[in-house]
Amino acid sequence: MSLKRNLPPQQTRYMKFILPLFKNAGWLSVLLWVAFVAPAQALELRVAIKKGMSQIKVGSSTPAIVTDAGGRQLGTLAELVPQNAQAGGRGVTLGQWQSNQLIIEPSGDGVVWIGDRWYRGRTRLIRQGKGVTAINQVNLEKYLYSVVGGEAIPTWPQEALKAQAVAARTYAIYKSTAESNRFYDLDTTTATQVYKGMESEYVSTLDAVNATEGQVMTYNGKVILAAFHAASGGHTENVEDVWTSPLPYLRGVVDYDQTAPVYQWTKNFSASQLSKLIGGVGAIRSMIPERMTPQGRIVTMRIVGSRGSKQLTGAQIRASLKLRSTLFTVANSGGTFSVAGKGSGHGLGLSQWGAYALSEKNVPYSQILSHYYQNASLTQLGR
Repeated sequence: MSLKRNLPPQQTRYMKFILPLFKNAGWLSVLLWVAFVAPAQALELRVAIKKGMSQIKVGSSTPAIVTDAGGRQLGTLAELVPQNAQAGGRGVTLGQWQSNQLIIEPSGDGVVWIGDRWYRGRTRLIRQGKGVTAINQVNLEKYLYSVVGGEAIPTWPQEALKAQAVAARTYAIYKSTAESNRFYDLDTTTATQVYKGMESEYVSTLDAVNATEGQVMTYNGKVILAAFHAASGGHTENVEDVWTSPLPYLRGVVDYDQTAPVYQWTKNFSASQLSKLIGGVGAIRSMIPERMTPQGRIVTMRIVGSRGSKQLTGAQIRASLKLRSTLFTVANSGGTFSVAGKGSGHGLGLSQWGAYALSEKNVPYSQILSHYYQNASLTQLGR
């Protein structure tokens, strides 16, 4: 899940001055930003930042305690002195320490460095195969500070950002309880949620997360699968038409994403380009939809070429041609194939550009959420 940004030229003060600190000042810059934030509640997520790497640079903004998996203290990692973690023996090696797992716990309000950026929380280093995996163990609310900034545009109205915060919180909890593994709950990609650590935090995203702290969407008392996407192209989908089983809260509804830069798009290919990208049927002559969703998304399509034909799913074609969505049509004019599409993403649940448009009309985030998550309730955790 991700929203490609089209940031307006008039950046707010925090975007002009805080973000460049991270990009330009490196290790020391993080100390300035920590002072701006307030503590959050303690529900911890395990987010895989780097997986199976030969080595990973790690560190801490304050002196950090290094422990093994059993909690035995091994030593102290000096502040602002990065070190390389790598596979060693049957475990992980970091400087003079070696164990099957190593945990770096910053002191005070410290944050950790993993790979190429800062993260809140602590770092767990584990051996996976022949490499090292770095897992960020981070408070849910602090995780969301980054996710909302990574998934939405931070200059949007607060009601849109609040809707994104609730959706992202709900999605993270659902994924961490339903699909986590023994090592981690989530990763940092669009396969789960975009998480860039403190690099994608803004004053506006902190405000949105703090204003909705602990709020999730539920159905019959259970946290829902709060799917979201950039824009649906005018109407979202029933989940069973895109994925598998029906869900009472992921129903197709009218979208308000007409102002989205991705509402409509076109991509052109020559016959040779298309044949090379898809492959397996010779020179492509036609692309014929075989099955579509009620809203027109391609479920399956027949590709006809000079050496035969084959059936592909809409998702396969989208990946091969790098399309924004599976809501598209194909026209062949004189050997040039024009793909005309709408929207960006899978078209399920919350539409981010739709939420933006509604927030511009002063629709509160609770109503935005109830529109895109039909039959679901806004619920406070712990109540």
